[in-house]
Amino acid sequence: MKYMLIMRASDEAYAAFQDVDFNEIIESMGRYNSEMISAGVLVAAEGLDDASQGVVVDYSSEPPVVTDGPYGETKELFGGFWILDVASKEEAVEWAKRAPMSGPGMKAEIRRVTSIDEFPQDNEWIQKERAWRVATGQL
Repeated sequence: MKYMLIMRASDEAYAAFQDVDFNEIIESMGRYNSEMISAGVLVAAEGLDDASQGVVVDYSSEPPVVTDGPYGETKELFGGFWILDVASKEEAVEWAKRAPMSGPGMKAEIRRVTSIDEFPQDNEWIQKERAWRVATGQL
């Protein structure tokens, strides 16, 4: 089963990281990623650019409204993720507990990634997606 570990941090946590040497952060994340690679569980991992550089697409109106930066009321921002292929949610939790993300305002959310096999296989759009995944080497 695949699980996504979502890195989340509050504004205070981001501010605290301004005082930490970037090379130290890279080294600790590198060691953590290396452990997951060695264990054969890491599928993907990416960090995200600062939220102020992004845009928000709000679908509550027609046409959708696009605004700069994160939501105005955001208390925690999504900073990056890992996708793990593990046997259970409990194993994903154990990996998340080892992540180098200590400090107030730092959290990881764990969500199972659904498989294409869980959707109705007789649906034409699922069949098209499966064909695309096969053609691109994803299945």
